[in-house]
Amino acid sequence: MTGQADSPYAERPNRFPLPPLIFLGSLALGYGLNALAPLALPLPILFKAAGALALGAGLALILWASSALSRAGTAVLPHHAARRLVTAGPFAWSRNPIYLGEALIIAGFGGVEGAAAYLVAAAVFVLAMTHFAVLREEAHLAARFGPAWEAYAGRVRRWA
Repeated sequence: MTGQADSPYAERPNRFPLPPLIFLGSLALGYGLNALAPLALPLPILFKAAGALALGAGLALILWASSALSRAGTAVLPHHAARRLVTAGPFAWSRNPIYLGEALIIAGFGGVEGAAAYLVAAAVFVLAMTHFAVLREEAHLAARFGPAWEAYAGRVRRWA
């Protein structure tokens, strides 16, 4: 292991798998906001088509990124230690393609349902995921992979 061995995240990024809970909570937030204060999106056919595309793209991105992690022999689950720094496939253009896929799915529900509340929920998801998961995962990767992580983070954006 290289990097900052004294980091509290050197062993693993989280003790509990927060990202799936943040994803499900954000979907529930979109549903709840839509039930309490529905705000329809304009141009329903356009948004339904865009939402369906976002749902499909989000799912495809999650599957592609999960496959890339598995093929590299490193953890897919967000509370396990990374064994390898994966920089190929979807990770060549986003440091968080699984979370980006989940954000697309949340926004996609908004389009398909014609409900602006899911777009708000997608924004909340990105903020919550960045604070509670991504920053910790980045500290973990910096502690484990040091200069290789720094070079990767310098050339690939966090989200897209």
